[in-house]
Amino acid sequence: MKALTSISWRATSDDVLSWFSPGKSTVCGPGYYFVPRYAATSAMELCRIVRDVLDCLIVGGGPAGLTAAIYLARYRRSVAVFDDGKSRAAWIPKSHNYPGFPSGVSGRELLDRLERQAESYDVELVRERISLLEKSGTGFRAVYGDREIAARRVLLATGIVDEAPDIQGVEKAVLEGIVRYCPVCDAYEAIDRRIAIMGPGAGALAKARFLRHYSDRVTLVLQKAPSSEHLAEAKEAGISIRLADPQLEIRDGAIHVSNGPNGAETFDVLYPALGCSVGSAMAVRLGAASNEDGCLVVDGHQQTTVDGIYAAGDVVSDLHQISVAAGHAAVAATAIHKSLG
Repeated sequence: MKALTSISWRATSDDVLSWFSPGKSTVCGPGYYFVPRYAATSAMELCRIVRDVLDCLIVGGGPAGLTAAIYLARYRRSVAVFDDGKSRAAWIPKSHNYPGFPSGVSGRELLDRLERQAESYDVELVRERISLLEKSGTGFRAVYGDREIAARRVLLATGIVDEAPDIQGVEKAVLEGIVRYCPVCDAYEAIDRRIAIMGPGAGALAKARFLRHYSDRVTLVLQKAPSSEHLAEAKEAGISIRLADPQLEIRDGAIHVSNGPNGAETFDVLYPALGCSVGSAMAVRLGAASNEDGCLVVDGHQQTTVDGIYAAGDVVSDLHQISVAAGHAAVAATAIHKSLG
């Protein structure tokens, strides 16, 4: 893992960004620029100074962010990926629907492969959280720790965070495939199994209906009685309903419900449907539009409503798929490259 060098500024972020206009700078190597205004400075020191002005800052080191970094690096653009180690993909025990892996691939292995590929093109991978992003001159300034970095463009690949059920050992259960969040990803592996869906309202019922296609043993675990409309819909779809306190137990590779009016019951798989938080706040603070679910609104080139800020992956899409994230990333990276001239 390469650490991004902390550089003593000889100019402000606004000054450095102002150099990047026609006739004011000349490329002197991949990601480096010669600035006539600083001709008296040694070439090596000058390049070290200007190197902290990235062509693109990528926030988020999941499949979308890393794929975009690979594309941009191959477009000979300077790029750094900042990642706080919370990629949703890292929780995937094994994905069987991502193309090119007939035997499946774990989320962690896929991320490791993408990181190695990005690093082979000298992409900076930084294990830091961006705490502040703001406009600065013609570009952007980002703060991480007690340092800052400037960039001409920003790509947000900040994803989502699932709301986890309040069950002891839930993180381990996710890695073991007992608790799952994405039926589009892995419902096939739950064929004919005893499936529980935990959550309120229409969202949980929609997930249960989707899973009913894979098993005839699908149960909604609810804290309170459903509406008559939802009850009728569940009955029509062949979905059972169980009222229970949310304190379920994970034991012996299964989900156990020992309370409630129906007595004890065991399930092979639990799909929580408790919602999620979308990592769009950084862009929204700068004026980017989001939809009712909190996802960023983007155009056909993955650019948000703020010029220069792009977004890819789960932060813009409710179809939370690695292949979708990779496609977004390719589109965004190409658009960013073209926009830089």
